[in-house]
Amino acid sequence: MTGRVALPLTLTLGEPAGIGPDVTLLAWARRREEALPPFHVVGDPEFLRRRARRLGLDTPIRAVDATESLAVFDEALPVVDLGRPVTGEPGHPSPGDAPAVVASIEAAVEEVRLGLAAAVVTNPIHKHALYAAGFAHPGHTEFLGDLAGRFAVPVDGGRWRPVMMLAGPDLRTVPITVHVALSRAVHELTTELIVETARIVDADLRARFGLARPRLVVAGLNPHAGEDGAMGLEEIEVMRPAIAALVAEGIDVRGPLPADTLFHARARASYDAALCPTHDQALIPVKTIAFDETVNVTLGLPFVRTSPDHGTALDIAGGGRAHPGSLMAALRMAAAMSGGR
Repeated sequence: MTGRVALPLTLTLGEPAGIGPDVTLLAWARRREEALPPFHVVGDPEFLRRRARRLGLDTPIRAVDATESLAVFDEALPVVDLGRPVTGEPGHPSPGDAPAVVASIEAAVEEVRLGLAAAVVTNPIHKHALYAAGFAHPGHTEFLGDLAGRFAVPVDGGRWRPVMMLAGPDLRTVPITVHVALSRAVHELTTELIVETARIVDADLRARFGLARPRLVVAGLNPHAGEDGAMGLEEIEVMRPAIAALVAEGIDVRGPLPADTLFHARARASYDAALCPTHDQALIPVKTIAFDETVNVTLGLPFVRTSPDHGTALDIAGGGRAHPGSLMAALRMAAAMSGGR
């Protein structure tokens, strides 16, 4: 996908002690050679200046209003100042920075709602530091689902329900259960959840990725997709009824299929997205195949949101070892999704 937006993308601060600031600065430095869409950061300009000096980067950083960032982007990294100083040092998350991290996400979503930005791109957060400061959400995805309430209510009177998708050059995967323990995931995997997730994936692949009739597959939960009940009954009792209901609605979906043969090249050519019962079942293959090019996309929201597929990498933050590839891919995908909506 390619595209360039008339509005800038808004990029959140992320965990200050992690590599989010590093890859942000490195991405801006490569903006011309990588043909990146224009973006600005919502955060603390002085903090980013300190990180740039630590990395040995001569990066001009300019505090701007969101309406000014397009004019500034070519010559300086635009930063919309939150007015919340950030003090964290690389590798040492501080709960004291949590309010700025949360405010950056909220402000980015608000910019899109007000028509000041085309899409939200989020840097990785460190959940433990946020939890210590009272953050009540399991992760980014769930928090963004709550923030979607600022937008118009869905036409059918329902709710916005975020769905995580990992998208790489050759594979898209969706975890049906997300940030829960594996023991809980087995119990949370219901026919209704599978149907709701698949509907959202099908709709957004049509609307935002330009696929006229997305081809979906569903991975089995148990070894060999349960082997007709010999290794578990979830495929028979929970998953097959969901797939039958989706097929009856006209959605192109197959499964449940054995997960161990679903991700080789020949298999990947037969579908557009794989829905997987558990978090790691979805994330391991896509990250293994293209770690630096894979993007975390949130479907099911009234706005576009993408993110790098990696975490905060506290152990290498501030050391010049971070690679901006996934962030650059997230910026490109956000621009393409926004332009094609």
